[in-house]
Amino acid sequence: MRIGNDGRTARTADLTVPRDGGEGVGKGPAPAAKAFGPVDVATIMGISETELTPKVRIAIDRLLAEVQQLREQLSLAQKRIGHLEALADNDPLAPVLNRRAFVRELVRMSAFAERYEAPGSIIYFDVNGLKRINDRHGHAAGDAAIKHVAEVLLREVRASDVVGRLGGDEFAVILAQAAPAAAAAKAASLAEAVSSDLVNWDGEALRVGVAYGTYTLAGGEGPDEALAAADRAMYARKNAADDAA
Repeated sequence: MRIGNDGRTARTADLTVPRDGGEGVGKGPAPAAKAFGPVDVATIMGISETELTPKVRIAIDRLLAEVQQLREQLSLAQKRIGHLEALADNDPLAPVLNRRAFVRELVRMSAFAERYEAPGSIIYFDVNGLKRINDRHGHAAGDAAIKHVAEVLLREVRASDVVGRLGGDEFAVILAQAAPAAAAAKAASLAEAVSSDLVNWDGEALRVGVAYGTYTLAGGEGPDEALAAADRAMYARKNAADDAA
């Protein structure tokens, strides 16, 4: 603080220093640290040792215990939230995303493709013969077939790709940065992997096949539009195969 011109004293760092008189006092305030040196006082939470009475110590201990308890409760709540989020996103039967979570990821991929002009593609799968498996072996066998398809798809795609079950016997995969030719090749590879791995059910090996169609995101289309286009491509391939047979 600047010293006034009326001869009164000025306070610097809580020390009263005369303006005039006194050896070594010049113009302006005298630095307190230079005159007396730093003072090292032990503190806890900003409270000096001299103020730490037994009652204050007890109060601080209680406060610290409450803070620790709140931290533990917050950590537990965060774990519960994470668990609930996983339940909200995962399919109840297969270890993949449900339709709602898959559509959310599809919206993100479409926006990414539009902004960065990076191709991304969808593969739409339909499980062949699931009704026949259910009728012959029971619905538990059909559930095993669904899980088999999901596990193969997860195993064969990249970490950057997304696998989801749209409902019933329908699956879809989002391929990040995949142009039409690459998507078509990957779709054929995935279909072959699903068909090659047999499902063991009550001592019998069940072969599960899938039909597929692909669609490359142009960017800007809605998720329903993109899925419908991939679905149409799947049925077109299926009909062409039936006609050829």
